[in-house]
Amino acid sequence: QVQLVESGGGLVQAGGSLRLSCAASGRTFSNYAMGWFRQAPGKEREYVAGISWAGSTTYYADSVRGRFTISRDNAKNTLCLQMNSLKPEDTAVYYCAADSEKFGRDVRRTAVYWGQGTQVTVSS
Repeated sequence: QVQLVESGGGLVQAGGSLRLSCAASGRTFSNYAMGWFRQAPGKEREYVAGISWAGSTTYYADSVRGRFTISRDNAKNTLCLQMNSLKPEDTAVYYCAADSEKFGRDVRRTAVYWGQGTQVTVSS
């Protein structure tokens, strides 16, 4: 049973920081691209950040580049998203995702495994 479980969300004031974690089980994702998506109320799901299977390449949405950092620890089967300088527009449910096939560079268009989501709320 493949499972991705996010944690680390919460309420923070604008300018603050949060660190999201995604713990995977049921499969080792060391050979799979992974990433983060988010969805705000009334809006479509948005790609936030991605990381290649080996961690050598990262991708960021323009809206978060320079503020968010994606990383992975394949030994722990864990994905993280460090979020700094948070803005109210970052408020959303954040989802961890994993790619469908091995050795991918980006999960943006091929994610098939999803976590349950963790709420991030940024107040002004």
